[in-house]
Amino acid sequence: MKNLLTIAGSDSSGGAGVQADLKTFGALQTYGMSVITAVTAQNTQGVTGVENISPEMVKAQMDAVYADIQVHGTKIGMVSSAAIVEAIEEMLIKWRPVNVVLDPVMVSKSNHRLLQPQAEKALFEKLLPLAALVTPNLPEAEVMIGSSIQTLEEMEAAAQRIFRLGPKAVLVKGGHYTGEAVDILYDGNEMRRITCDRIPGKNTHGTGCTLSSAITVYLSRGDSLEQAVRKAKAYVSEGIRQGLSIGGGVGPLHHYHPFYLPF
Repeated sequence: MKNLLTIAGSDSSGGAGVQADLKTFGALQTYGMSVITAVTAQNTQGVTGVENISPEMVKAQMDAVYADIQVHGTKIGMVSSAAIVEAIEEMLIKWRPVNVVLDPVMVSKSNHRLLQPQAEKALFEKLLPLAALVTPNLPEAEVMIGSSIQTLEEMEAAAQRIFRLGPKAVLVKGGHYTGEAVDILYDGNEMRRITCDRIPGKNTHGTGCTLSSAITVYLSRGDSLEQAVRKAKAYVSEGIRQGLSIGGGVGPLHHYHPFYLPF
């Protein structure tokens, strides 16, 4: 069994963040571990509070896991402050983990800012160069390049610009793109358009967290980057198709759909 670590914030409603990551790891039959960077108060309707964990405690959690357990893949999600970014950078340089996937979480689905503006520069400069893959959605990619993205060609140009910031590969997610659902995968050599059906339904809370976690799982098993992305997208698509209508807002996708049969 592969051992996977998520470094991210806690979602009290269980749909995104560390909870989504651990559900994904479990559903895909790996052993999940966590480093909590922040605690959020949120539900299907929005985020009402965020409290960061101290950088010292983030480092202590990472040290504890990496010192004792072989980690086959590390997913990084919400890191809201520059000090936490620097703490994570220090531990990644110290332990040199493999298969690091960075999901640059900046704003929640309910439009609550999760990355402090002063932390953006630190995230781009310190964590991107240590990532095997970075997975921004369109709004995040626009922040990273400082301009709007309207076409597939502009998505490809954005992937190239983000690649020059240091990661080994970039996946610009096209969920916010109008029309066909297309993601752009660029590894410095080849540009790929990965297309899938756009699935109707509102229960999409946690899709970004889930996708990056699933990619980490498949990379840890030795799949190529493109194989990992395609398999992860298939898992997420079915999770959205079987999304859970809980609460009064945007419900989560169904992480455990591989094990559930219709009643």
